[in-house]
Amino acid sequence: MLSEASSRDAMVAAMPKLRAFAISLCRNGDQAEDLVQETLLRGCANIRSFTPGTNMLAWLFTILRSEFYSECRRRRRLCDSIYDRADSLASRPTQVAQAAHHELCAALTKLPAEQCEALILIGASGLSYDEAAKMCGCPTGTMKSRVFRARSELARMLSIQGSQDFEEDPIISAAVMSGDRLVMGA
Repeated sequence: MLSEASSRDAMVAAMPKLRAFAISLCRNGDQAEDLVQETLLRGCANIRSFTPGTNMLAWLFTILRSEFYSECRRRRRLCDSIYDRADSLASRPTQVAQAAHHELCAALTKLPAEQCEALILIGASGLSYDEAAKMCGCPTGTMKSRVFRARSELARMLSIQGSQDFEEDPIISAAVMSGDRLVMGA
């Protein structure tokens, strides 16, 4: 049986050849260094399985090659799982939505207070016209008129021509659609 010192010396002597073999396999210096290190760790952990009198370099090459192929399989599984979930991992850019939000907030501040309040109560808070009218102490017809005027003015300020301008946002699209129906019904 090889002594611990002779096994260590044989492994250290094999390192340059292991590096060259690792680079030939993975074509990346950093990955090759990691592969050699993992090979030496596995070699040390399994030194009892090495048969004295056989070629230490060949044994280490076998460990290195097996580790390389195992790493390739792990990466392929990871890539496959990432590709399988790519749609769920992807997100839409937020810059356009943020710019639109800022533009909407600026336009809301330019509306008369009663119209802005009516639009927020009906459009954003989801209250019915009757509930919003009771909260503001006005008739339901007045609340409907304020919301209609607010939607029309916002559409003018934001250059909105119809619901097609909001295809990606179902909430805003629904709010505009109800405004379109009011325009058609008026």
